[in-house]
Amino acid sequence: MSNILYKRCFLAFSMLAILLLSGCSVRYDNVKLDTDTKRTVFTKMDAKSAKEIAGVTKALMALGPNIDPAEAKLLAHEAVAYPKVLANKYRLVKPPYFHNILVNYGYREDGLCWQWTRDMAKHIQARNWKSFDFFHGTANRRRYNEHNSLVVTAKGKGVRESMLLDPWRNSGELYWKMAKDDPEYYWTRFTN
Repeated sequence: MSNILYKRCFLAFSMLAILLLSGCSVRYDNVKLDTDTKRTVFTKMDAKSAKEIAGVTKALMALGPNIDPAEAKLLAHEAVAYPKVLANKYRLVKPPYFHNILVNYGYREDGLCWQWTRDMAKHIQARNWKSFDFFHGTANRRRYNEHNSLVVTAKGKGVRESMLLDPWRNSGELYWKMAKDDPEYYWTRFTN
């Protein structure tokens, strides 16, 4: 069997297997990006998102003693809401590994973890934050299970004192945790 035919058969089998097991498309109809203010707007705030924003705000406030509460609330709102806009833009399918297969075989343009990181960073870092620094975090660099995420710290702090803002892991639902407490990965700052 030729290499191309083998790859196509493998892809078809993989897609079918994953679809049968758990694959489904993801769509968030309650968010949009306001192009004038560059803020993410909930057209209808659901209780789960409101609770998530409150939890992320509290965690951001705990990053350091000089965190501005208004900045923490705005960052939490964008960190929870904007991934939903990206999920719609990427025509996301879950689970994330299945979406990765679609991207890697050319059926989707974006949605790999590093693309989530790039797009989240571009959106969030467009503001002038006085309380926070951001960087591209990576785990298992150049290995089969490499993972990337946007990482936030209080101004001047390092990776071990940072918090992950990872929308890839839960298909557009923000995964957030202190980087040092992540059970799946050991995080470092991305460098080429």
